[in-house]
Amino acid sequence: MSRTPNDDRSDSMNPNNDAYWDSLDNHANQLNPNNDEYQGYDYDED
Repeated sequence: MSRTPNDDRSDSMNPNNDAYWDSLDNHANQLNPNNDEYQGYDYDED
């Protein structure tokens, strides 16, 4: 039986699953301006 996109969503919404914590880490990294992967607005540029 293959996994569906809905299975992935279930995993990432379940706090007992490692995918849940991985998705939280990913979200925090995206919002962290000290992270090299941060894509937020650069206030220094006009």
